[in-house]
Amino acid sequence: MDREVLERFRLGDEAAVKAVYDRFGGPVFALSMSILGEHGLAADATQQTFIKAWRAASTYDADRSFGPWIYAIARRTAIDLYRKRARVVVSDEVDVVYLPIGLETVWEVFEVRSALDRLPDEEREVVRMSHFDGLTHVEIAERLDIPVGTVKSRSHRAHQRLMAMLKHVEEV
Repeated sequence: MDREVLERFRLGDEAAVKAVYDRFGGPVFALSMSILGEHGLAADATQQTFIKAWRAASTYDADRSFGPWIYAIARRTAIDLYRKRARVVVSDEVDVVYLPIGLETVWEVFEVRSALDRLPDEEREVVRMSHFDGLTHVEIAERLDIPVGTVKSRSHRAHQRLMAMLKHVEEV
């Protein structure tokens, strides 16, 4: 996003707020949807996110990346909505309270999957085979018919990229 637009957003300029919404509205909705699982609630969370962002625009530091800032607002907004709508179920037979799944985990999974999708294909394939299929570097090399050293270098590059892309998850 253009630094000038972000600075105008920080100052509360309506055209800049619209430009920010046009750029980030879809991803904010997708994040809200992944947490809330209901279209109407996700739409409400998206609207509330941008209202909160507009009200807090003067606190935005234009020298920092905008995405993590707006996504943190979206995540907190969706979690707040989820908590308001969550029902605690108590069994008649046993005094047990069933609580909803951890929303922090849902958000982190969303962020990791998004980062994985942004990796180059050959690096993403190595990471998926290693972490999701549980294969060793040797097994991956055999399946892909490439040298083990190539698997190791792709894995290393992929993990370096993921660390950079997911730095905001660690900070939250």
